[in-house]
Amino acid sequence: MVLSSSGQSYLLKMVPQESKEIRGWLTSIPLANSTMFLGFILAYSVGRVIYNLYFHPLARFPGPLLWRSSRLAYVIRMNQGKLAFDVLELYKKYGPVVRIAPNELAFSDADAWKDIYGHRVGATHGAEEMDKFHTFYRTKGEVLSISSGDREYHARLRRQLAYGFSERALREQETMIGGYITLLIKRLRENCVDRERFDPVTGQPAKKEVDMKMWYNWTTFDVIGDLVFGEAFGSLERQKEDPWVEAINGSIRFLGIINGVKHMGLESLFMWLVKLTNVNRAEHDRRMMDKLHRRVSMEKGRPDLIEGLLQKREEWGLSMHHLQANSSSVLIAGSETTSSMLSGVTYLLLTNRDAYERVVREVRTSFNSDDEITLTSVSRLTYMLACLNEALRSYPPVPFGMPRFVPKGGANVSGEFIPEDTVVAVWHWATYHNPKHWTEPFSYKPERFLGDPKYANDRFDVLQPFSMGPRNCIGRHLAYAEMRLVLAQILWNFDMEIVEKSKSWSDHLSYVLWDKPPLYVHLTPRN
Repeated sequence: MVLSSSGQSYLLKMVPQESKEIRGWLTSIPLANSTMFLGFILAYSVGRVIYNLYFHPLARFPGPLLWRSSRLAYVIRMNQGKLAFDVLELYKKYGPVVRIAPNELAFSDADAWKDIYGHRVGATHGAEEMDKFHTFYRTKGEVLSISSGDREYHARLRRQLAYGFSERALREQETMIGGYITLLIKRLRENCVDRERFDPVTGQPAKKEVDMKMWYNWTTFDVIGDLVFGEAFGSLERQKEDPWVEAINGSIRFLGIINGVKHMGLESLFMWLVKLTNVNRAEHDRRMMDKLHRRVSMEKGRPDLIEGLLQKREEWGLSMHHLQANSSSVLIAGSETTSSMLSGVTYLLLTNRDAYERVVREVRTSFNSDDEITLTSVSRLTYMLACLNEALRSYPPVPFGMPRFVPKGGANVSGEFIPEDTVVAVWHWATYHNPKHWTEPFSYKPERFLGDPKYANDRFDVLQPFSMGPRNCIGRHLAYAEMRLVLAQILWNFDMEIVEKSKSWSDHLSYVLWDKPPLYVHLTPRN
């Protein structure tokens, strides 16, 4: 057999590094014409499919034929925005452990959460933690961040960032956060009616269709902008989306493309093209660096989210690109996901009027004015917390599974021995809608979190929207604080009704994060 030089190079990229015998054999083959090269490609591909189906270490785990034979089906469905929903159907058909790619397993139970993501305590003390799956989290040529770094790198950064996300720090920033929420309420009052048109029935100014998704987005980005950079994006002030916020939202669909290229092993060949066409990412990087330079020039000791990193910048040799990568992670995690949650709980409440009326009653009987709505006082709103928790189950801000890599020697997950180098994850949306775990999984029932006996058999321990263990979401306290304050103020100040064209709002796609359409609502201000 003979190969062309380009064919030989291509095949070496396709064959895993650990397959030393195959790589050695390829390098020994004489070089020749492209016809034989194509023939070898075909033979290799067929052989790879047969190996994946019958001889792979994961061959004993169930899953669809096409998904077990190649990563292609996974990539296609991810780029169609359907993958997170497909996994639920696979759980129903094959059980709590499903092979969704040649080297990847999807789990759906509480033990899997602890085994994959949890701290190594008790019987597992001293065992190696599962590292993040680098293909998913890292991109060649980009510096590491708290999101993509290994265990030691992450732990070091997290210690420095921890104070900025603590409850104490949030209380120090409550006035600033409250200022943006007050501005949100003011802008909504200004924009919820059309003073030039009148309702023919009531004779009052006609109601406008208010896109709550947009207003929530502006609010969370303004808050996180101030917390990270010391200055807001100005969307609420100008009542206009900042080009940077628009660029970040526009990048969501590229998440599927970027991950697809990496999963198929084509990163070296095509990532340059993906980056070239992703103009939103280029705008994001440029604006991020501009804001970061201004933040670095501010006084030291500012109680924000990246002050801890700035204190260690010289000691650790952190370049501006390292600061940029970490600021970007904090920015997106602290804005996009909170905005999704607020949009989700608003939609779910307005399409479940019993829950809406009950939470409105709770808010309006707990305070005498909206000035009394604070971080401390909202903690008394038990039904509203149940509404938020049920929304996290029904509409988790990250519907995908966050993949981990089984370390050398393998590991036990949910009572199954999983060989090393396997990718494993618990898939959020699919697990939270699995009828084996939840009574009426597609119904929005906050009562399930208040001890209603009808839901006594629900598996609340599988609900981990902020993940768990040493790499759980560092911004959990911030997210809950912001969601409670915003939702309480909205429910206090306005009566709400969903617009007809948004009643099917939840029927949208997910490219790792949700690709949310506008959420149109009618607001009636309370005097």
